[in-house]
Order: sequence, then C-alpha cells, then structure tokens
Amino acid sequence: MSGLRTSLISREVIPFYLSLAALGGAALAIDAVLHLANIVWVGRYLGIPGVVLILASSGYSMRKRKLIRSGKPASLLRWHERLAWAGSLLVLVHAGIHFNAILAWLAVWAMLINIASGLTGKYLLGRSRTRLEATRTQLRAQGLSAEDLEEKTYWDSLTFDVVKAWRVVHLPITLAFGVLALAHIISALLFWGWR
Repeated sequence: MSGLRTSLISREVIPFYLSLAALGGAALAIDAVLHLANIVWVGRYLGIPGVVLILASSGYSMRKRKLIRSGKPASLLRWHERLAWAGSLLVLVHAGIHFNAILAWLAVWAMLINIASGLTGKYLLGRSRTRLEATRTQLRAQGLSAEDLEEKTYWDSLTFDVVKAWRVVHLPITLAFGVLALAHIISALLFWGWR
C-alpha cells in the first residue's frame, strides 16, 4: 500500500503542485526582471495579450459543446492547457503586487481558483480513467465476459462518470472569472487616463 501511495503522490499530487508553483514562480521571475530593467510599465500592457491567450484557449470548450466542428478534442485540450497557462502567466505579471485595485484582485483570485479547478479536474480525470482501464484490463485477462466485466467495473465506471461531472463545477468558476475580468477591463478602459 505504501508503494501505491508513493506512486500516487509522485504521479499526480506533485505534478499538480509543480504546475501551480511553476506558474507563480514564472510570474515572480518575469516581474522581477521588469523591475530590475526598470520597465515595470510593460506589465500594464501584458494583461491584453494574456486575456487574448485565455480567450484563444476556449477552442476546446467550444468544440466540446459543438459550437465549432474543427479540431481534434485531445489536441484542442492540450492547446487549451498551454494557452490558458501562458495567458494566466501574463495576467499575473500584469497584476503585479498592486493591492489598491480590489476589482482587479478579485479577477486575479477568480482566475487562480479557475486554474486550480482546471488542474484538479485534469489530474482527477486522468487518475479515474487510468484506474478504470487498469481494472478492465485485469478483469479481461481473467477471461470475464463483457457482461461480467460491466458488472465488476460498475462502481469504477460510476466514479469516472462523477469525476467527469467536475466540469459542472469548473464552468461556473470560469464564468465568475470571465465576469470579474470583463468588469476589470471595462473599468480600466473607462479610467485608463488616455493621453
């Protein structure tokens, strides 16, 4: 059991936290470079390409909901993860360490919760799928009929279906982030100080 626990931690828990740490570390590093180079003002504009990348990452969601027909879901999912990560990185650098903008920080926190939700779903779904397939493979090797196989994997299949329903939680979090980000963008445009 100890080997299984160690394997679970090294395969799933550590990559999850490393993904979050890499995002935070990269944001801090870029922010530090901007400060050292005395070009902190660049961060003000990084929110724009960050939002564009996050919006571009929605191709996967649109494909899943049949709003677009082109693209392979697995490939679009990888692009979704990469573009959302890169966009979130730029938004975090854009946010910097300015604590005077409450709406902006609410949007950033909603984005971070959205990232954590997405990564949680990614790892939970992967783990559930792997476990279900391993169980099915093991039972097929024992020579079980298709009917017996379905009966024996009923609870694993049910668990996998429940984990797939994680998207029901992820979508409202994404919408909250979208609303807060849009409110921040509108207020920034209104109070930008155009000169």
